[in-house]
Amino acid sequence: MKILFINSLYSPHIGGGAEIILQRTAEGLQQRGCEVSVLATGPDAGLAVEVINQVKVYRAGLHNFYWQFSNQRPGRLARLGWHLRDRYNGAMRAYVRQVIEKEQPQVVVCHNLAGWSVSVWDEITASGLPIVQVLHDMYLMCPSSNMFKKGQCCQQQCASCQQFRRSHDARSAQVSTVVGVSNFMLEKLQKQGYFNGARGYVVHNASPYAAPVNIRAAARQANPALKKTPLRFGYMGTLSEQKGVRWLIEQFQRLPFDATLQIAGRGQLDDEAQLKALATSSAISFVGYQTPDAFYRGIDVAVVPSIWNEPFGMVAVEACAHSVPVIASRMGGLPEIIQEPLNGLLCNPQDPHSLGHAMLRLDQQPDLFQRLSAQARGSVAAFLNLDLMLDSYQRIFDQTVLSTNSRQAPHTASQTV
Repeated sequence: MKILFINSLYSPHIGGGAEIILQRTAEGLQQRGCEVSVLATGPDAGLAVEVINQVKVYRAGLHNFYWQFSNQRPGRLARLGWHLRDRYNGAMRAYVRQVIEKEQPQVVVCHNLAGWSVSVWDEITASGLPIVQVLHDMYLMCPSSNMFKKGQCCQQQCASCQQFRRSHDARSAQVSTVVGVSNFMLEKLQKQGYFNGARGYVVHNASPYAAPVNIRAAARQANPALKKTPLRFGYMGTLSEQKGVRWLIEQFQRLPFDATLQIAGRGQLDDEAQLKALATSSAISFVGYQTPDAFYRGIDVAVVPSIWNEPFGMVAVEACAHSVPVIASRMGGLPEIIQEPLNGLLCNPQDPHSLGHAMLRLDQQPDLFQRLSAQARGSVAAFLNLDLMLDSYQRIFDQTVLSTNSRQAPHTASQTV
């Protein structure tokens, strides 16, 4: 099969998990015998092509005020102008037409469309090709892609988002197949009237990560005396408001125990400074960037306290892969990974003390902690199987191409593949 992927970025330009998953998918399908090409935006004008790990990659110069992934943060008016143009950037369609004519794909798979805009759907439809849309974030409903504003998760579109995303739901009817990286993502868009008539699937992200045996976790399970040692909690990720790090620090400092908290990761300088000023307890340490192997060997419990709707939450998968149970917020796709009481505990940002109660519960109930630790690694086996993810995508692409000329009645029910 000949497949064209379209995304905002492609390696070595990595904006987040979407780019990592796309590269794994493109390279994996190429190795399986598919003819894969990728079209992404880039910082230079025109259309350039290169080959990365046997995958042909086209980079298109962005027709907008600036390339949004540069290191310099533009001013407010420039950002507003960028988003206005990104509502429907017809100038980007020429790139899509040019690559389709050159590659002659059988199906076009769209991932993140920031910079491209939904104008690419119109161009793909004009070429007579089926569209598969993979949902990694809330871009189609919110210009900032996260539906998070003024420290809170948006329950519905604000007036600004409605203006910036006017008619996007109607245009999405062109999509033949829609894939959510979580049930949450798929259902969220479908309930808002997107993708009417499209077949809906869920394919969870996969990380082919062979985590080493966690010696500390194994030792705690084998030696009853270690059950009484203070727990070491840890957070790994971006130091930002929506990730809930402030909530974690505030709750941890209120608890009457001898536990410690390590915070790994980086963020904007202002955000880091504010969080470090908030952490007055000597039991809290900021350890900067850490590799997963090094970090999870040094903690007992991972905390993922997001106060926005995480589309999936690979950090929770990585923690469990290291036999580290997880306390996660009941937001977005996280409950599809962390199941209570299988591999962790869930808390709710609407009940601030629920996070502290979960930490205290694991500290005071060593048997519960031991059971969650023992079950964590096996609970995420499916999320560590790249072949399973590739199998799912191949079946979806095959079915989409086969039904192109004889589109059936609308299918809106989601399926986990």
